[in-house]
Amino acid sequence: MLKKTAFYNDHLKHGAKIVDFAGYEMPIQYSQGIVAETKTVRSAAGLFDVSHMGEIEITGPQALSFTNYLVTNDIESLQEDQVLYTVMCLEQGGIIDDLLVYRRPRGYLLVVNGANQDKDWQWVEEQSKKWDVQVTNLSDQTAQIAIQGPISEKILNKLVDQPLPNLNYYFSKDATINNQPALISRTGYTGEDGFEIYLDNRHASGLWDQVLTSGEEFGITPAGLGARDILRLEMGYCLYGNDITEQTTPLEAGLKWVVKMKKNDFIGKESLQQQIDEGVQKKLVPLAVSGKQIPRKGFPIMSNRQKVGEVTSGGWSPSLAKCIALGYVKKGHHKSGTEVEIEVRNRTIPAQIIKGPFYKQGSHL
Repeated sequence: MLKKTAFYNDHLKHGAKIVDFAGYEMPIQYSQGIVAETKTVRSAAGLFDVSHMGEIEITGPQALSFTNYLVTNDIESLQEDQVLYTVMCLEQGGIIDDLLVYRRPRGYLLVVNGANQDKDWQWVEEQSKKWDVQVTNLSDQTAQIAIQGPISEKILNKLVDQPLPNLNYYFSKDATINNQPALISRTGYTGEDGFEIYLDNRHASGLWDQVLTSGEEFGITPAGLGARDILRLEMGYCLYGNDITEQTTPLEAGLKWVVKMKKNDFIGKESLQQQIDEGVQKKLVPLAVSGKQIPRKGFPIMSNRQKVGEVTSGGWSPSLAKCIALGYVKKGHHKSGTEVEIEVRNRTIPAQIIKGPFYKQGSHL
């Protein structure tokens, strides 16, 4: 049985095309289409249902030490209400998931990818048995929406019962909406300014239309998974299951900046140190593609008629009016400016490795 989020009926009312995603019935697009939704997020704002994401709370005397052990980034210096992007790794260095860690008054909140929430929960619960902590899976009781776009702050301030002054990028704050408690954060996955609203499913009724009404004067639109994927690709952000998996490490994926080797022990540290010492053999790179043939996951990347890599994500960028892709290439072929070809249906199309992101005019803070 597929799950439905608290906003499922709202999606139907607004003409959404529903697909199976991460075990949920989710909107892939609305009546105006993916291209229009993407452009509206870049120019104004889009409203996304991201209730399929997973939420795991960690509390108890060893919450800090345990959470720091789970992830590669260093959460020790997090201020209360601050948010941090990181990954969880297997002992051999492969990525279990990429996620956000929120420092909360009672402990820590992990926000994980929807497709991985069951796997992540089992991993965290198993690892916690040796620590003096309590872990709680809040996923099924939590609704989450995201408002993304350059005018998203104006929309948010019309929603909350009290204004949210000085909510900095990658920080969160407890708030009230319609006299109900909510957690609001300022992060995002589009390259634009944006906010997330977390609240109990019981309090979600009416919120979808309330956001659209509040943002109507600014041109807000409901946006689905299709626009979400293109927006993150335009920024070169990794999608779990495509660009990062248990068979790739954060060092190979260009996420070395979230791996803090100087902190105390964490899962995967020894393997990642070995990869640092020996050097990575492949790198995830952005690819600017010539022509209108869209490269898809699994398409070979060629150089001098030899396969040197493979596409992991690809699509048409409405913001740039060209095809773009991400893919892994062998060491030595990864430098910006390198010319390669992508094999598409028994023919090859030219592409160039560039320095990301593809889209450089985002309003993110």
